[in-house]
Amino acid sequence: VLDSQYGMYVWPCAVVLAQYLWAHRRSLPGKRVLEIGAGVSLPGVVAAKCGAQVILSDSEELPQCLQRCRSSCLMNRLPHVPVLGLTWGRLSPELLSLAPIDVILGSDVFFDPKDFEDILTTIYYLLEKNPQAQFWTTYQVRSADWSIEALLYKWNLKSIHIPLHSFGADKEHLASSSLPGRHTIEMMIISLAQSEDT
Repeated sequence: VLDSQYGMYVWPCAVVLAQYLWAHRRSLPGKRVLEIGAGVSLPGVVAAKCGAQVILSDSEELPQCLQRCRSSCLMNRLPHVPVLGLTWGRLSPELLSLAPIDVILGSDVFFDPKDFEDILTTIYYLLEKNPQAQFWTTYQVRSADWSIEALLYKWNLKSIHIPLHSFGADKEHLASSSLPGRHTIEMMIISLAQSEDT
């Protein structure tokens, strides 16, 4: 059973999302990017190295994860990247006062079904505030029974599946892990559904 220490590792989903960012690096300079559930912050660090204006966030209830975000920035010579405590599903002063954003990043945030609605509530709030923004997310397929489809519909969100081969992330070494079990990684982009989409 994993505890708050899960934010201390680079999981396969983070590597795949970082690959997507690298494949789209020419579009990142000047983009305003927020990574949620950042932990070790690999995707956010890659985005910052590619010229994006990045804010890293993890749960305000996990100070060791917030410290890991700061450490990752320092190790990668990014001392000015802000780190915020944002807890999914909770309206906080930090969330309410966020500057406009273009892209939200989340790698392997959909790992516990009890958090799915809190995550999508937060994403919906951010996308309502930034209607042109997108949520770029990778997730590990852990159970065929887990789905966010009904929650996407509930929160007026739509998703587009991004094939891993389209950005060179279908290589075994990218999504491999020393952890037991298969690591099937998927990627999707979530955005607000327009009225004609519903």
